[in-house]
Amino acid sequence: MLLVQRGALSCEVEGGLWIVPPRSAIWIPGGALHAIKATGALAGYNAFVDPAVDKHLPKACCAVSVTPLLRELLTRAAHLPYLYEEGGANTRLVAVLLDELAVAQIEDLHLPMPTDPRLRRIVDEMMASPANRGTLASWARHAGMSERTLLRLIGRETGMTFGRWRQQLGVVLAVKWLAGGASIQQVTTDLGYESVPSFVTMFRKALGTSPGRYMAERYSG
Repeated sequence: MLLVQRGALSCEVEGGLWIVPPRSAIWIPGGALHAIKATGALAGYNAFVDPAVDKHLPKACCAVSVTPLLRELLTRAAHLPYLYEEGGANTRLVAVLLDELAVAQIEDLHLPMPTDPRLRRIVDEMMASPANRGTLASWARHAGMSERTLLRLIGRETGMTFGRWRQQLGVVLAVKWLAGGASIQQVTTDLGYESVPSFVTMFRKALGTSPGRYMAERYSG
């Protein structure tokens, strides 16, 4: 588990991409192949949990919201000796930490990643140039397939429509860039929106608050 206090993490695990801003953490099950990249000046903690521990912990990778209690438990646990004495205060602290992790709220900062090679080429290009607002038809032609085939494949592999997937791409990239220190104006431009209000409207619909308030709450306290 990795807790982010400053900056942001991008973590690709098991066919999905997770963005982890401040006040969030990512849970990666033991043995899962993953790749992690940092954005901005990263600060945080990580904790390794024995996969044999049965605390109703998540079975799949997920980003979770970190409450003040969970944050303090992780901070304290990070300073424990590797082989601490069992049966005492440290054991009780870790038990509460695992209980809190088991009930942590899962956050919608996940972007399903397709495995079909044709779709993956489209996805890689869209992530490299998110300001490209090409239509469904233009992306289908670029990949050498029909619009119907593109819609069918992306629905099957991501569980989303093409438009919903592209909007979610914009949300996770925006959170990553904002957490890395980018301005709202810069993010608006980099995502290809014509104006800041149009970007803010999209962000508010997706996450329930404005970009400025979202990041202010992440760094408060």
